[in-house]
Amino acid sequence: MNIRLAIKDDAGRLADYYSSNAHHFYLWEPVRESGYYSEASIQMRLSEYEKQHQDGSGSSAHFIGLDDGSVIAHCSLTNIVYGPFRACFMGYGVSKEFEGTGTMSKLCLAAIKYAFDELELNRVMANYMPCNERSGSLLKKLGFSEEGLAKKYLKINGRWEDHVLTSLVNPANS
Repeated sequence: MNIRLAIKDDAGRLADYYSSNAHHFYLWEPVRESGYYSEASIQMRLSEYEKQHQDGSGSSAHFIGLDDGSVIAHCSLTNIVYGPFRACFMGYGVSKEFEGTGTMSKLCLAAIKYAFDELELNRVMANYMPCNERSGSLLKKLGFSEEGLAKKYLKINGRWEDHVLTSLVNPANS
């Protein structure tokens, strides 16, 4: 698997990835406006991310895992905050056919390394719905610590859902 930051030229690959995994992802995603995952919409967002990354004003980093040129997984660091907090949120997903192959672990580890080594963050936070046992197992395997339960935390698939709050602290800051 090739892991790298997504660029605007990946819009078509990402549109295909989200389209082919729409049924797989819908339980874990917010309801999106029509066209959100279209190639044009993705390209517009990726162009903005690239611009922000180049000028240092970015509040996110979006990684993709590729197999034979096709996107098979994604991992995003969002809401990056500097100053005394130095933290971000991590979100991720993997194609149904690649579940259980270690793909998600490898991609998340690369994103975490980037967060700690390149962005010099202190903390990466990732939250999951209690019913999503695969996500909970992944975060535990990655070394995340459970910090609590947030009631009706995010509106997912049209419903307010509880989420288990977890975080991983940069070991260099211990």
